[in-house]
Amino acid sequence: MARPCGAALQRHAAVAVLRAAAAAGDLSKGKALHARLITAAHFDVVLHNNLISFYAKCGRVGLARTVFDAMPFRNAVSANLLMSGYASSGRHKESLQLLRVVDFGMNEYVLSAAVSATANVRSYDMGRQCHGYAVKAGFAEQRYVFNAVLYMYCQCAHMEDASKVFESVSGFDAFAFNSMINGYLDRGQLDGSLGIVRNMTGEAEKWDYVSYVAVLGHCASMKDSVLGAQVHAQALKKRLELNVYVGSALVDMYGKCDHVHDANRAFEVLPEKNVVSWTAVMTAYTQNELYEDALQLFLDMEMEGVQPNEFTYAVALNSCAGLAALRTGNALGACVMKTGHWDHLLVSNALMNMYSKSGSIEDAHRVFISMPLRDVVSWNLIITGYAHHGLAREGMEAFHSMLSAAVIPSYVTFVGVLSACAQLGLVDEAFYYLNTMMKEVGITPGKEHYTCMVGLLCRVGRLDEAERFIVNNCIGTDVVAWRSLLNSCQVYKNYGLGHRVAEQILQLEPSDVGTYVLLSNMYAKANRWDGVVKVRKHMRERAVRKSPGVSWIHVGSDVHVFTSEEKVHPQMDQIAKKLEELIDQIKAIGYVPNFAVVLHDIDDERKEEHLMYHSEKLALAFGLIHTPKGATIHIMKNLRICDDCHVAIKLISVVTSRKIVVRDAVRFHCIEGGICSCNDYW
Repeated sequence: MARPCGAALQRHAAVAVLRAAAAAGDLSKGKALHARLITAAHFDVVLHNNLISFYAKCGRVGLARTVFDAMPFRNAVSANLLMSGYASSGRHKESLQLLRVVDFGMNEYVLSAAVSATANVRSYDMGRQCHGYAVKAGFAEQRYVFNAVLYMYCQCAHMEDASKVFESVSGFDAFAFNSMINGYLDRGQLDGSLGIVRNMTGEAEKWDYVSYVAVLGHCASMKDSVLGAQVHAQALKKRLELNVYVGSALVDMYGKCDHVHDANRAFEVLPEKNVVSWTAVMTAYTQNELYEDALQLFLDMEMEGVQPNEFTYAVALNSCAGLAALRTGNALGACVMKTGHWDHLLVSNALMNMYSKSGSIEDAHRVFISMPLRDVVSWNLIITGYAHHGLAREGMEAFHSMLSAAVIPSYVTFVGVLSACAQLGLVDEAFYYLNTMMKEVGITPGKEHYTCMVGLLCRVGRLDEAERFIVNNCIGTDVVAWRSLLNSCQVYKNYGLGHRVAEQILQLEPSDVGTYVLLSNMYAKANRWDGVVKVRKHMRERAVRKSPGVSWIHVGSDVHVFTSEEKVHPQMDQIAKKLEELIDQIKAIGYVPNFAVVLHDIDDERKEEHLMYHSEKLALAFGLIHTPKGATIHIMKNLRICDDCHVAIKLISVVTSRKIVVRDAVRFHCIEGGICSCNDYW
């Protein structure tokens, strides 16, 4: 009788040692005990199960599987422990393969682990089989199994099946509600998530922190700041705004609802800030075009010792794209390489976007060809990048390569393609893409596509047809399309149609500054100063003011901003002297000031001085003074570049042998050797 009692005590002691070793992560102590147990031959299913648990918790799931395979007898606990180990290691397929060697009874815990594994590998068919087994075995209403099945259907994008399971729930179950909201949000089915949220609001006292994250995610997707603020107030009562996950969700919600200051306040109160919360507030600033603030947050995060992840780098690079900050973007690109985040598709796409929007399409192409994997976003970036840089043929070649790679084009793809067609004057091809190919791939044309077609018809001089196209395709309320036609009326000197189009725009948007400016330009070019006066009178009556032309240039680590006719820059004497030299040089090769651009009835001498001090010319002169000989100069402008500056900068590129890139409100002008990528049409 003593021996069994002694064996039981030894087993009890062994179990205690294994559990302590697992808690401490002491692999060597557990392996030593395992060896002693083998030699002592004191093995039973309890010891085997504890060994499986020990190895799994120490991250050695392979050894746990070896113990499992060597067991002469297994039970459901054995399987559940090993499956949990596989799940912790992210080896969900191996967890499912374990079901093929079933020689043990399956309980609700094993079933829930199996269903969870099918959810993680998105195996809908196997998940349904597990669900069917649960129903037959009477486990379907067990809470663990029920929640796992619901989560599986949501993860596998079968929301109809998930809804049927959800409707069978009795009472409020936070996990079930959370799964349904996230399932609908992942599919973009906001009506579905709205219905779930409505059902949840009456049970707010039972929410867990995941519920708050899910509901705030719904508010962010719906841009519903009113409900979001109410949820925030509820979270304040429970002090959950201090939870890093809830706090990050609040930051994200306020950011997407364009309440960036509220997003910042939600971020500031967090006692512990992780990379998710830092990235969320950076994203809020970037989405609201506060790019410099977003980049400052990136520096602050690093100063706090928080390491950026791939999402953080993507946000920072997109902020650089918004500023066309090539120097800063290059530095971030080097960090991405050094930290090993280069291989993330999200980061590579953001790097392409940064280079493209900073005027370096060559570097964007270099990133593109170096990518081991590309998605539709990658292809869209290179196609639209080429189009924005006036490299329409390269954009079309990229589109055909995309089709050859069997990548299905998206809505954005065809915006880039039609823009390229507009630059090349490919009318028939564009109508084929619009009316045939887009239907074949299931994309309904939108106003962006129709606006591209208007631009194409305008570019080839078919202005009356462009007007009919706007009316016939129900985009008569799209100011952008009408403004494109108005600009072309100015280019082709069709002032009669231009006046009619301007009236149409001003009926839709009485305070549209661009229309007043274009209308005033047309009067000025026709020497109709009475018309200019009339336009200005209307602008005063409606309190419409033309934004001043502003250009900026990065030199070193500083940004220098210039306003048209500004003479307060500390280096203004040098800039004026340089401009006078440049104007004299380009006059010698044919430059004639375009006085029609000056919308003032003043003498020619004053008009010429007015033209010389346009913001883009000031920025260019400053750049020529402060950049090395032969370096490319990058300039940003808030408005369209004017006719006179466009001609002048083309000629300056000749006399200085410089490549000059100007990013204005519409497109890039890559100017080299007197030739611009826009082919003198913009």
